[in-house]
Amino acid sequence: MQISRPAPGIGALAPRAHLATDAPQQSLAGSWRFRLSPTLHEAPDEWRDDDTAAWDEIQVPGHWVLQGHGAPAYSNVQMPFPVDPPHPPQANPIGDHILDFVADESLLAAAEQLIRFDGIESAGEIWLNGEWLGSTRGSRLAHEFDVTGILRAGENRLAVRVAQFSDATYLENQDMWWLPGIFRDVTLLARPEGGIRDVFATGDFDPATGTGSLALVVDAAAEWSVEIPELGIDSTGSLEGLAVEPWTAETPRLYDVVVRTPSESVSLRIGFRRVEVKNTEILVNGSPILLRGVNRHEHHPEKGRVYDAEWVRAELELMKRHNINAVRTSHYPPHPETLALFDELGFWVIDECDYESHEFVMVDWRGNPSADPAWRDALMDRIQRTVHRDKNHASVIMWSMGNEAGVGQNIDAMLLWTKQFDPSRLTHYEGDWSCGIADVYSRMYASHDEVAQIGREGLEPAAAGLDAAHARRLTLPFIQCEFVHAMGTGPGGMQEYWDLFEQYPRLAGGFVWEWVEQGIAVTGDDGVRRIMIGGDFGEKVHDGNFVIDGLVSPDREPRPGLIHYAATIAQVQIRVDASRATATIENRFDHVDLAGVTLVAERIVDGESVARVGLDTPQVAPRHAAEIALPAELSDPRESAVADVVTVRALTAHDASWAEAGHEISSGQDVRVAAPPAPVPADGSVDVSTGSGELASVGGLAIAAGPAVGIWRAPTDNDWGRLHGEEDPTPYAERWRRGGYDRTVSRVVSSATEGASVRVHTRTGVPILDAAIDARMTWTPLEGGSVRLDLEIEPDGSWPVEWARLGIDFVIDAAPTGLDFVGDGPVSAYPDMRAAARFGWWSLAADEITVDSITPQESGARQGVIDATVGTEAGSLRIRALDAPFALTVSPHSRDELAAKTHNWELEADGKTHVSIDLLQSGVGTASCGPGTLPRYRVAARAIRTSLILEGIAG
Repeated sequence: MQISRPAPGIGALAPRAHLATDAPQQSLAGSWRFRLSPTLHEAPDEWRDDDTAAWDEIQVPGHWVLQGHGAPAYSNVQMPFPVDPPHPPQANPIGDHILDFVADESLLAAAEQLIRFDGIESAGEIWLNGEWLGSTRGSRLAHEFDVTGILRAGENRLAVRVAQFSDATYLENQDMWWLPGIFRDVTLLARPEGGIRDVFATGDFDPATGTGSLALVVDAAAEWSVEIPELGIDSTGSLEGLAVEPWTAETPRLYDVVVRTPSESVSLRIGFRRVEVKNTEILVNGSPILLRGVNRHEHHPEKGRVYDAEWVRAELELMKRHNINAVRTSHYPPHPETLALFDELGFWVIDECDYESHEFVMVDWRGNPSADPAWRDALMDRIQRTVHRDKNHASVIMWSMGNEAGVGQNIDAMLLWTKQFDPSRLTHYEGDWSCGIADVYSRMYASHDEVAQIGREGLEPAAAGLDAAHARRLTLPFIQCEFVHAMGTGPGGMQEYWDLFEQYPRLAGGFVWEWVEQGIAVTGDDGVRRIMIGGDFGEKVHDGNFVIDGLVSPDREPRPGLIHYAATIAQVQIRVDASRATATIENRFDHVDLAGVTLVAERIVDGESVARVGLDTPQVAPRHAAEIALPAELSDPRESAVADVVTVRALTAHDASWAEAGHEISSGQDVRVAAPPAPVPADGSVDVSTGSGELASVGGLAIAAGPAVGIWRAPTDNDWGRLHGEEDPTPYAERWRRGGYDRTVSRVVSSATEGASVRVHTRTGVPILDAAIDARMTWTPLEGGSVRLDLEIEPDGSWPVEWARLGIDFVIDAAPTGLDFVGDGPVSAYPDMRAAARFGWWSLAADEITVDSITPQESGARQGVIDATVGTEAGSLRIRALDAPFALTVSPHSRDELAAKTHNWELEADGKTHVSIDLLQSGVGTASCGPGTLPRYRVAARAIRTSLILEGIAG
């Protein structure tokens, strides 16, 4: 087996489109015989005629490491073996696959037969009935082989030897699990005499005339014709002046097209649209578009990258329900049927070549294939197979040469071929910032300030004397092909990016990294299903939980980041001003008015709905806004109200394939919160220990510990990220640890009783340093058994770094049962990630109060809380704000426990309820791969005061 040659596979036919045909086909999916050898040296030379009765069985499509043979492995940039191109390591598992099958008679009756492999990782060598057909390179690329005269009646034997690693591995280091195997479909194809080999259909739409055209390049061995039944067309060539509705991601209108010869019919679903760049903007059908995107890996927690039609449709529908309109197929073409779903559901797609070589950055890009002529044919083969397979899909508006592969003449050659072959689409490659050939300027994780500068450049004339490359780049649209890193609690800063995208026409949007957390599910002998990360399978080289960085869990459960992203990018934005009895409705769709939107308004006063009305939806053109009047019942003042909230919601007016009518697109609010009535002091006492200064009980509910001043949180993944571009790149989690913020020590300075009140002065400091916080707490009994806490906090000394938060912490000696609160929710939020949080009266179950992050960390904060009741098995604790709202975090785990464990399934609940009332909180940023928390959301040491009411109810 040749697996050390920088070249394409051998023997495959020239690439062509993935076509739906009426010619016979036969799937070879199912149970195959399988044998694994630890190295190529130990794999038998003569094996294809072996008796396979003693071999194992394996499902194809499938990955052998997910079927009990070996184990998955995860690494990001770093390779699991030396960078020694084109040679794979000696320890290189070899999987031999054999299928004995009988070909369908309809296939054998055809003039020719092919066999197609849609995906083999990493390299395959293929034999049929003892005849060598060839080899594959490009794990996510289709390869077809001619088996005419080899396929026979009766039993056939297909033998495929697959190497886990090969020369191709150097081109496929794409921040994902190494999952070898025949993981996509294997299909026999009949080729009738006079059939259709290939079709390239380009559906164009001219916004000036409102008509479409269809250009057809057909490779057929006989006369062909084209039919568009809906338009009554039956023709023998390309078509002009068609009365069609245009395709967009918002109106994914498709037309059934049939290309026919006497012996074969090929069915296409064609969308008519025009993609171009003008005045630094990306236009589709003459209108600028904004990419509300995600980067999508193919991943299933049990099946890996094996295609599951129902699963994929469900996840794309989930994207649509969260206002996502664009996908970058990171970093390879997905299963071909996924492209059909993109067309049908409506997505702008950057279709990316199966190429990434960022391991070469570890050796200063020495030997990088992008710049080495020896790899040119291999790379050209990859881009050609990508483009040919997917060229008939309206959703694809850009071809991407790959990802993080440096620069070089081979990338240039790929770009030039692509532009010449398909000028109807744009070209993309982020790795070359000179933008000498690509049609867009693309970056990853550029800071907010830099993005703003790039946006301003699009409004300014180019300065004289610029070099040609720089001058050309200034004319290009800008996208963030990766922005914000959805890892753990976060990402923060999305709204600030999106405000820039909306402000500057040159900024065409971006793609969050990434859509799904790529955890692998393993069910242990104890029957417990656990999600595994890098290193959990014994890898010596791995990148831990860096693969857990998605907007949804491996099981497609939305994380808070997705909820906030959906609100940030919503195509309808609503601002409510109840005092003026108006609402402003902004249409941020690119191509449609608001005819498909209904508006519903509701007024809730102190938790009671007092009015719910439908509103007339203004017919606002794309990218315009209108102000509408609100009826009197939504705006009449109520002087006695504590909280008076008017919410206007935008709902879908019609059923769609991805949501029924009434699905909420977005909402806006006007919130009026008045100061609560002054509490009435009472005779009695407060159960505060004068030795420790802690509250022993309130209202009969025992308090196990607290209040204690807290400035630390269990570090999030983003807290562990290096702060690139800052004077000190040290992660905040490390700075907090060095500063001792996780190990504060408190003492009681004084404690005194004044009438019925108790005044306690505590001083909380950090080990080694002289920085401290003075907290003065005055406890006063109130009528009904509650207590008032007046809190004054003042920092002292020099603090080495900003705080994670500033609050007071309590522990209740019973497990939590739930949380009811009045404030911003129901989704958890942080100061720089709160777009979706809406003021309301919310109730959460025990399993909803925190986020079950695969890697334990701080989560579950609720912002803007004015009233909350923490339920526990021993009773409840009610907390009310007398002045400023607070942030509330309730957890069944201590912060020390969260910080100490690597997996969620390792966490041990201590049977207690941990409550934090935070007066200040740091944002979460996106420093796990991107900018840190913006300065405006960091918490510098400062004095603060507040007043609260605490009420305990035992039992």
